[in-house]
Amino acid sequence: MTEFISFFKTLTPTGYLFLILTVITLFSAIGVVTARNPIYSVLALIATFFCLSGHYILLNAQFLAAVNIIVYAGAIMVLFLFTIMFLNLRQDDEESKTNLTKMASVVVGGLLMVMLITIFRAKSAQVPTYSATAFNPKTGLVENLGNLLYNDYILPFELASVLFLVAMVGAVMLGKREAGDRHF
Repeated sequence: MTEFISFFKTLTPTGYLFLILTVITLFSAIGVVTARNPIYSVLALIATFFCLSGHYILLNAQFLAAVNIIVYAGAIMVLFLFTIMFLNLRQDDEESKTNLTKMASVVVGGLLMVMLITIFRAKSAQVPTYSATAFNPKTGLVENLGNLLYNDYILPFELASVLFLVAMVGAVMLGKREAGDRHF
């Protein structure tokens, strides 16, 4: 308990801001999953994106923070809201989940929790201390991000592009109406 109190005494204002953003992010992410109303779920997801943008700013990645707010919290959430309102989801139309689905979700969630606890308890996962000599003020610039993305991480970047392309084609195929379908 004394280590816990001494940890909070040694924090800087940036550390307190990080902890506050983390708590808000966790609660809003839980709200995304547990909200019964899809509109509330989307609003909680927007709060999660804003908190993640705050984390990006603390990491000196201002470009990623701006892109996260503009693209995800702006465009994607408008698309989600439009889709939810277009589908007009009702409780009586929703089918109940089977017991097998519920059990599978509990098992997968439990495994994820055990895995996260194991990762966070590992000795190698210690948070590094701040060093003024190791700090690079050009860390979050677009130029450095582009060099890193297109040199060291080109394969994951291209795989993500293919994944997004497949998702878009799948969305178009699912959204395509047949000749006898009802128009809203």
